Amino acid sequence: MPGLAKRVFQRMGPHRKAGLPPGTLLHIGEVKAAETRIRIIDYDEKEYRETEVKAIEDCFSYTDESTVTWINIDGLHEPKVIERLGNRLGVHPLVLEDVLHTGQRPKMEDFEGYLFVVFKMLQYDENLNEIIGEQISLIVGPNYVISFQEREGDIFNPIRDRVKNGKGRIRRAGADYLAYALLDTIVDHYFVILEALGEEIEALEEELVAHPTPETLQTIHKLKAEMIFLRKSVWPLREVVNGLERGDSPLIAESTRIYLRDVYDHTIQVIETIETFRESVTGMLDIYLSSISNRMNEVMKVLTIIATIFIPLTFVAGIYGMNFKFMPELEWHWGYPAALGVMFGISIVMFIYFRRKKWL
Repeated sequence: MPGLAKRVFQRMGPHRKAGLPPGTLLHIGEVKAAETRIRIIDYDEKEYRETEVKAIEDCFSYTDESTVTWINIDGLHEPKVIERLGNRLGVHPLVLEDVLHTGQRPKMEDFEGYLFVVFKMLQYDENLNEIIGEQISLIVGPNYVISFQEREGDIFNPIRDRVKNGKGRIRRAGADYLAYALLDTIVDHYFVILEALGEEIEALEEELVAHPTPETLQTIHKLKAEMIFLRKSVWPLREVVNGLERGDSPLIAESTRIYLRDVYDHTIQVIETIETFRESVTGMLDIYLSSISNRMNEVMKVLTIIATIFIPLTFVAGIYGMNFKFMPELEWHWGYPAALGVMFGISIVMFIYFRRKKWL
């Protein structure tokens, strides 16, 4: 739960931005890259170029060419870099502000001359056994796509290989198809995360039935928090894809809208799977509490039966422990073994009675 609270706080944004005018460029979020890295992939059907530049100004010439240019920026902790790029392309200051605010809700905005898309790239860390989220922002222009990432490393290498090797139709299509490919990769990777979570939920269900422990409860709460985070990251994406598919932006070709419809279907499938997992985790919490309650009831039943058996035995022991002078059994030679025999007989009779009642 502390991890979820941290994510919510980061999504809301720190208080240090309060009072600043709209459009103020200030990085909000954790610094996840040591330095800003700018990579450029420029291509058309016949040619392919890939390079890495040090200054953002070196990217400007690519946006004026007829080829498709993918500018990928890793690291958002240098607002001046983002500002210079935005000024060159005429990007609204509020868009640049949203790029630097890494707690944005997934959304799509249609501006004159470009599209602005925000979504979450999620990866499952097997070592930490948790979901790692990162904001991805896209600015899609007539012949370019600019992607902003918080850190180096992503899941887009298959797309880079397709562009480099000329596989599929990506080299023959425009910037809108490249944006679709990035979005499609993000959504497809959600299924990888859901598969890992499904295996974890299945193992937890077996543990819950066999032998639940306090650690099991902690795992359930962790999974519940992960489901909330996953839902908040994926649910708004449905509106984003729907806006891209059904919008009237001339930047999205009709041939690309068909592929976006497929991404929309996959997004709905992801959302439905998340809801199913949420219900399963909630049900497991109820099962855990019921299991603990039933175990406590079993313990209390055994203790109650033991106490009930000893009540008449305590009564007999109490009678013969008073040591009155004129008790006839006190001087009887077989009094002691007879009292023990009566107490043993009472215990046997009560035990048989409880077994027939199926209380034991």
